[in-house]
Amino acid sequence: MPLTRKAYRAAILHSIADPAEVGIEASYEYFEDGLLVVENGKISAIGHATELLSTLPADIEITHYQDALITPGLIDTHIHLPQTGMVGAYGEQLLDWLNTYTFPCESQFADKAHAHEVADIFIKELLRNGTTTALVFGSVHPQSVNSFFEAAEQLDLRMIAGKVMMDRNAPDYLTDTAESSYVESKALIERWHGKGRLHYAVTPRFAPTSTPEQLTLAGQLLGEYPDLYMQTHISENLKEVEWVKELFPERKGYLDVYDHYQLLGERSVFAHGVHLCDDECARLAETGSAIAFCPTSNFFLGSGLFNLPMAEKHKLNVGLGTDVGGGTSFSLLQTLNEAYKVMQLQGARLSPFKSLYLATLGGARALRLEDKIGTLHAGTDADFLVLDYNATPLLSYRLKQANNIAETLFVLMTLGDDRTVLQTYAAGKLVHQR
Repeated sequence: MPLTRKAYRAAILHSIADPAEVGIEASYEYFEDGLLVVENGKISAIGHATELLSTLPADIEITHYQDALITPGLIDTHIHLPQTGMVGAYGEQLLDWLNTYTFPCESQFADKAHAHEVADIFIKELLRNGTTTALVFGSVHPQSVNSFFEAAEQLDLRMIAGKVMMDRNAPDYLTDTAESSYVESKALIERWHGKGRLHYAVTPRFAPTSTPEQLTLAGQLLGEYPDLYMQTHISENLKEVEWVKELFPERKGYLDVYDHYQLLGERSVFAHGVHLCDDECARLAETGSAIAFCPTSNFFLGSGLFNLPMAEKHKLNVGLGTDVGGGTSFSLLQTLNEAYKVMQLQGARLSPFKSLYLATLGGARALRLEDKIGTLHAGTDADFLVLDYNATPLLSYRLKQANNIAETLFVLMTLGDDRTVLQTYAAGKLVHQR
């Protein structure tokens, strides 16, 4: 294979550590006039343009961006592929919303043509918004995952997905059985897990929709394939928390249900966690599990405010999730706009550098992929974005008043959206151009 080497010159910013652990100043690297060198889908060098240019061959192709910022690709640790067609559905809290909107929408994925069409729209939306890796819920139908992975494989994206396991407390047209969910998941794992940059996640929807038998088999799958992911929901809504207590009276609490069935671990990501207690946060951290913080959907469905400071206290890995369709935007920039407000309502602050961390390196750590994505370090996958300072008239005007990179970054996260993403690169290839 011939060597393909290209360079990209612009302002460059990436997270290198969690600000909660090392302080803000030590948490990022910023090059006002930076250069990113990419070889065969990997980053080979990053630094000041003045220092790196002299080390490059004379004939290298250099793309120079004015008024732009290069960052790592964004990482969405919780999103639902089959809910694309019902995003922005009106007026319900979690349990009613599932029955009124979600389940009927997900039922359409029995149709292969529909699954293909939505997978295509979904991936285009992710890339348009600068999301290069996502942890994705399919529907109960294996076809939803096959369609998604087929589309992701064509673009060589690093994606994680799984077929929902759901054998009770849902409409008959949308349930599997404990046994069929195990067999279908296993077939998907054998076909897709570790193929290219794709990974499989065992996906029980949430404790109320799985019998003990199904949760047992979900835990069994994790034991059979040691590097699988596990994704589910936890403590999103107070009525949901009460329902779990009624369904599993023998367990200490919501997290203990998953713990009992051996679903906690280094590649286990639990969405929401709005109503977790201290002990549950400590247990999640102890097992290496992670939380997907989904501020937009927590506001939209009236679920509550995620306690990020409590998670930080326990050194619990936290990524960011759009949670489309409970969340109303594929944009992680817009999701960070909401995350800032969640902290404000709790009397806490969310610095722009912590926000950058949550959307990039924090998500990568939650997924145990920080050696591959989430930063722009040499040797990592060349998944990166070019953000346009002049994407909208207001953004352009406002950024001219910004005095430093902290202010610029914060404005990008409050005023920015899909229009701000000029280009998205995955494994060194241009996969979205505005």
